[in-house]
Amino acid sequence: MTTALPAPLRFMPDVWRGRRDPVRVPAVSTGHAPLDRRLPGRGWPLGALTELLAGSPGAGEFSLLLPALAELSSRGEWVTLVDPPWIPYPPAMRGHGVAMERLMLIRTGSAQESLWACEQALRGVQGGAVLAWPADPGFTRLRRLQLAAKEGRRAAFMFRAATVATQPSPAVLRLQVDADAAGSRVRILKCRGRRPGRSLLIRRAPCLPGLHALATPAADREPAPGQPKPSGHEAPAAETHVH
Repeated sequence: MTTALPAPLRFMPDVWRGRRDPVRVPAVSTGHAPLDRRLPGRGWPLGALTELLAGSPGAGEFSLLLPALAELSSRGEWVTLVDPPWIPYPPAMRGHGVAMERLMLIRTGSAQESLWACEQALRGVQGGAVLAWPADPGFTRLRRLQLAAKEGRRAAFMFRAATVATQPSPAVLRLQVDADAAGSRVRILKCRGRRPGRSLLIRRAPCLPGLHALATPAADREPAPGQPKPSGHEAPAAETHVH
């Protein structure tokens, strides 16, 4: 026996519908077909906050986003990185299709400034994506970022340690990423509009000639929690300092 949902709930993407297909939500393809099939919008949700929880640094959590970043930047939309623990390596990013002229790197002087910069970037320009590595944002600040992403219709990605997986979060999507010999093992912890399933393997893409690294360590700054202390320097495509 099936019962129709009340009219006000019928088109709300946040409502889980059991075996029924969820309402489609605005999204950009992840570039990974097995992952797209697990997500309600068949991709990374736009106008929403996504958390990527890494079991260990370099588990593939950043490269997981490269196909989407290539798609967004090729459409002329901005990709903004706020205080990454590593500085992007331009030749490798270009090799994966990212338009470097649409990549902006923001450096701040404190955790508070970093979160402020994230919110301003999300509210400032419609479309595109904001990637951030917050130290300890807290539920209230994450909620503000979720609302800012919705208002700006941008995709917001927060990279955090897997140790926060048991903490509540307002993020629309939460994934845990662990390193695997063949690529990255992805487990959906939270997904609005659909019940999380078992983990899946995202196989590592073949390396392009001469492109063995996506990033180089950032110089003269403290790493994010759980990240190794960086050294060395590589000039970013664009850089903005917040004081």
